[in-house]
Amino acid sequence: MVGSVMATDLAGDPEFEVTIADVREDALAAAKERAAAQGRHVAVVKADLGDAGAVTRLVGGYDMVLGALSSKIGFAALGAVISAGKDYCDISFMSEDFGGLDALAKQKGVTCIVDFGVAPGMSHMLAAYGYSMLDSCESLEIYVGGLPRERRWPFEYKAAFAPSDVIEEYTRPTRLVEHGQVVVRPALSEPELMDFAGVGTLEAFNTDGLRSLTTTLLGKVPFMKEKTLRYPGHIALMAAMRETGLFGDAAISVRDASGEMVQVRPLDVTSACMFPKWSYGPGEQDLTVMRVLATGMRGGERVRHRWDLFDVFDVGTSATSMSRTTAFPCAIMARMVARKQFVSPGVNAPEMAGLAQELPAMILAELEKRGVRYTYEVKAAGGK
Repeated sequence: MVGSVMATDLAGDPEFEVTIADVREDALAAAKERAAAQGRHVAVVKADLGDAGAVTRLVGGYDMVLGALSSKIGFAALGAVISAGKDYCDISFMSEDFGGLDALAKQKGVTCIVDFGVAPGMSHMLAAYGYSMLDSCESLEIYVGGLPRERRWPFEYKAAFAPSDVIEEYTRPTRLVEHGQVVVRPALSEPELMDFAGVGTLEAFNTDGLRSLTTTLLGKVPFMKEKTLRYPGHIALMAAMRETGLFGDAAISVRDASGEMVQVRPLDVTSACMFPKWSYGPGEQDLTVMRVLATGMRGGERVRHRWDLFDVFDVGTSATSMSRTTAFPCAIMARMVARKQFVSPGVNAPEMAGLAQELPAMILAELEKRGVRYTYEVKAAGGK
């Protein structure tokens, strides 16, 4: 859903010859079709990207690699690309600490920048950019959500990326920074209602989206949080399912249709029942909304930098908003790495681009060309 948009974007640039790899032939055919519909060409190759050895062999003949993988195979693929000595830009929401591969990347002399989608990705870049524009930064806040434009009972939600990764948002403990210390709260906790132009009132809840910010800016910003946005009522529904055990990944014993006891994971059953209802059908439209706030002191005044994103399904290309807002930043950054505009051997978190003063404006301008527009304002915040 996202990788094909990344490939199509790069294929429109005469600098690149693009090959897209996947184990699923239907996904490869869809990727070629998406590119062809915009007058662009991508080559395809069938490969099992869950096999790290296969990834290392696959990327050997290429100059630049981009990753759009599910979280379960993202870390292994990152290691495989680094082992092959290739620069890498990635959007995989891996749960592992990608910093563990930093030394290997430095040894290989390759620049990797991971989590560079919309959130994490643009969220972290803008947060770090806001931090850099303040004399002292007291708080960073990120609010983000991808939603169907049309609300339908009971979920009022659909997933524009791997649904299994969405469920992790409801189960993975969340890390926040309070008074300069990392604290852990349950997912779905501390709900609040917020209003956004174009969509109305949404509910925000804690998710583990700060990720690398809890390390890179720890000790520099005393308060940091990231929350996911959904239509009101979603928190209660997901919390009830989680507490019932429907997202559990430990096997339990149940009787099958013949009366025999079998082992199943509740998560597998839930996924089989729910994911078809969470998939976008042809022509169904989505939207993406995000707000990034950086508050602190500048020139003796307390101010707040604010970036807002409101983006919708692109009818012309049939690309979901989530795929566009996630794919384009990664493709733009890949160009910068390939052109040596961003050279930083090692595994870089997305906020590193925000601290490189010239890059945020360049990336925002490139997104504007693609119809993804971030609005910005800075206002006095009051207080001391």
